[in-house]
Amino acid sequence: MTDGRIFDCHTHLFGDGQVGGGFLADARRAWGDGYELIVRPDEHWRQFGGCGGAIVLAFNCRASGVVVPDEYVAAYVREHPDKLFGFSSVDPRDRDAPRKLERAVKELGLRGLKLAPIYQHFYPDRKKYFPLYAKANELGIPILWHQGTSFVSGGYLDASRPAMLDPIAREFPQLKMIVAHLGHPWHGECAALVRKHPNVYADMSALGSRPWQFYNAMMHAIEYGIADKVLFGSDFPFFTTSQTVVSFRGINALAEGTRLPRIPEETIERIIHRPTAELLGLARG
Repeated sequence: MTDGRIFDCHTHLFGDGQVGGGFLADARRAWGDGYELIVRPDEHWRQFGGCGGAIVLAFNCRASGVVVPDEYVAAYVREHPDKLFGFSSVDPRDRDAPRKLERAVKELGLRGLKLAPIYQHFYPDRKKYFPLYAKANELGIPILWHQGTSFVSGGYLDASRPAMLDPIAREFPQLKMIVAHLGHPWHGECAALVRKHPNVYADMSALGSRPWQFYNAMMHAIEYGIADKVLFGSDFPFFTTSQTVVSFRGINALAEGTRLPRIPEETIERIIHRPTAELLGLARG
């Protein structure tokens, strides 16, 4: 991607030996026995060196067989501090999760927290996890949630609805949170949550390959008046930034020749060029 105006808020690294367990087994069931998921830092930089910047996510999901350590992400983003912002991922089930998060921010220089109940096997609305959110709030960092479905058979689908975050947003109204993938397939629920809480946002990553779902998700955002809180993201390596831009700009193809409403072109372009790093307070000294 060579558009220096685009900031991608949802990208991943997957190093050698970091993906296994149920995640890999289910991925191979879905996409074939030869499926591998490896994205090393040099491959990531080839994609994002020419863009305006990106969030790079650690992924501490032992329950699903994927662990991309904070240190791995931190070492990479440290090489490109003007463009890349690393997010920690700690296992909320660990008693010392708040301490680990504090270390990731204060010692490793990471700028946010990635959580994924469906992969980490926890119910985010339970009070025993609130000390972790309180620590994020204290540190002034955002939380990006995978609060939606997945192909992983062992995941907690009932823990993954966007409404699970409502008690957290009420308890910590200043805590910035982002619901990934517009909470697919619960887009209406995601839009209601984002509208309800001033510091809750959503990203539109990973929806380009589902055009009807993508179109309806964006219509929910428009009808609920939250399009200005939708952030641009790709979910690289599953989709590239370029693929996401193309699919987003082509989203109205479904409406051609029908009476369906169109997603305004200016809304699409504002999301693609949203200054996410500034909006989330990532670019600080």
